[in-house]
Amino acid sequence: MNIASIENLKKTYGVKTLFEDISFNITDTDKIGVIGMNGSGKTSLLKIIGGVDPPDAGEVKFFGNIRVEILAQDPDLDPDISVIDQLFRANSPEMNLVRDYETTLLALEKSPEDKALQKRMLALSQTMDDKNLWNLKSQVETILSQLGINDYDKTIGNLSGGQRKRVAMASALLTPCDLLILDEPTNHLDNDTIAWLETFLLNRRGALLMVTHDRYFLDRVVNKTIELDKGNLYEYTGNYSDFLEQKANRKEIQSAIEQKRQNLYRRELSWIRRGARARTTKQKARIQRFDEISDGAPDQSDDHFEISVGFTRLGKKVIEIEHLNKSFGPQLIIKDFSVILGPKERIGIIGKNGLGKTTLLNLIAGKIKPDSGEIAIGETVKIGYFSQESEDLDFSLRAIDYIREKAEIMKNSRGEIVTASQMMELFLFDKNSQWVYISELSGGERRRLYLLGILMMAPNVLLFDEPTNDLDIDTLTILEAYLDDFQGAVLTVSHDRYFLDRTCEQIFSFIGNGNIATQTGNYSDYIEKNPLDFNKKENTDEKSSKPKADKPQNRKPGLTYKEKQEQKMLLQTLEDQEKRLNVIDASMSEITSDYTTLQEFSEEKEALEEKLLEVMERLEELENLENLS
Repeated sequence: MNIASIENLKKTYGVKTLFEDISFNITDTDKIGVIGMNGSGKTSLLKIIGGVDPPDAGEVKFFGNIRVEILAQDPDLDPDISVIDQLFRANSPEMNLVRDYETTLLALEKSPEDKALQKRMLALSQTMDDKNLWNLKSQVETILSQLGINDYDKTIGNLSGGQRKRVAMASALLTPCDLLILDEPTNHLDNDTIAWLETFLLNRRGALLMVTHDRYFLDRVVNKTIELDKGNLYEYTGNYSDFLEQKANRKEIQSAIEQKRQNLYRRELSWIRRGARARTTKQKARIQRFDEISDGAPDQSDDHFEISVGFTRLGKKVIEIEHLNKSFGPQLIIKDFSVILGPKERIGIIGKNGLGKTTLLNLIAGKIKPDSGEIAIGETVKIGYFSQESEDLDFSLRAIDYIREKAEIMKNSRGEIVTASQMMELFLFDKNSQWVYISELSGGERRRLYLLGILMMAPNVLLFDEPTNDLDIDTLTILEAYLDDFQGAVLTVSHDRYFLDRTCEQIFSFIGNGNIATQTGNYSDYIEKNPLDFNKKENTDEKSSKPKADKPQNRKPGLTYKEKQEQKMLLQTLEDQEKRLNVIDASMSEITSDYTTLQEFSEEKEALEEKLLEVMERLEELENLENLS
């Protein structure tokens, strides 16, 4: 069923037309991925459909009472409100009740003897029972847990940029809507959380429209792809792999049409050169047709560009790390880490947020000092550090001036002299956009400019901290090809599984408590050999070092109030999940040939069974506590 119609949209930014006269429909089952070069208007399109920005022309029509929720790339949240106020801003009776329950529970934990709070909690629990909302509460808690949100009282202004994005993400996922719009949802998420988000969006009912450069994410989530290319919109059925195949076919057809046009052009040009005279109506028509053929040449410029930059000679000694230790306050980040990196190392660095991945890069780059240990850098090493913040971009500069500050001229890989302006053209900054102020560039264009600035300095060791954030797929593809030929060492912190698989030959995995595991192979090789690391929420060392909160040595017999509520919720969860398992078993027995659906059911069943086991283990713990005397 169609829920929205996008008709003849046009949007300009300054003197640049992002897109014009584009139209498409959205149905209630569409999961759409929007792709295109940085600056092509992807974010602008999402904002127009989400009602954040108006179009210059055209309109967006919704059919019926359609609810739309949008997650911006850089969410604009009220810094003075609490996390819980942001999370439960959806004004629905069900969500308001869950919010009241969570808020009262927080207050009761601080004042457990408060009789009024106890009475209110009992009333809310009874209402939750009557409306059967324990499953919704469980879903809310799952979303918050998976996104690492547990401090509900904190104000938004006291959160980091990544924390704010995760709070905004949770708020968007919790808000009931018919069309969910996500702009770069995987930014600031670790690999485990991205895998969970894939499953969540696959199982979520309702339409989805999103921009992401995560190719595995596109492959696994979307069933329709929209490409913005030179102001035009192209629709493709299927995921990213399907898009690649269908786009190749489209390019072949366009190439064949252009070849026919050129053949006709050559024949007409020969006739014109023989001295055609516009005397008769027939001759005039032919001359007019020649003009139309001449003007009808399509834009044949290729989206792809070649990164061809110079390289500073690199000796045998690159980076040697011995017994490295680093802590921030009581938190141990890196513990007794040693490694020797050679000239052509390709290292992928993974791990949950906050465990120290960026810290390792900062230590190697000399931005911070270790507590103990040594990092020895070879004399010939010239480091290029592509940080998350694009830290040296001066928004008051024009783009060309920023690049000229790095180098006026340079030699490319073939030894040819290339000017700063010529290099910018290779990076798709035409003559006009070179003179645009950096403040007027899109986020992706700034990242591309920042990357060019680093490569202009001809480094021989590259440190990448989340390089795939805000870079479009075409740029990433060429960067990957460049790294294939790069003769130096590369260390990459990334959550982009495709990029890690494509560029890395060894993995450094931060597993917590300062420990770093190393393994030969790419990301998929690592996950195949360490399947338990993929989904667990905390490492073994952390588990063994923490006493169980529910079994203190000196506690009163029976369950606490909070444990009783948890027990009631778990029993309801157990019943709901067993019902779902019965539905899955019945559905699987009826399906014989739809292997895709069977696989989806099988994966859901496996996840449910694992969750059921956790629920039953926790219920057994609570039962043992209840029987203490």
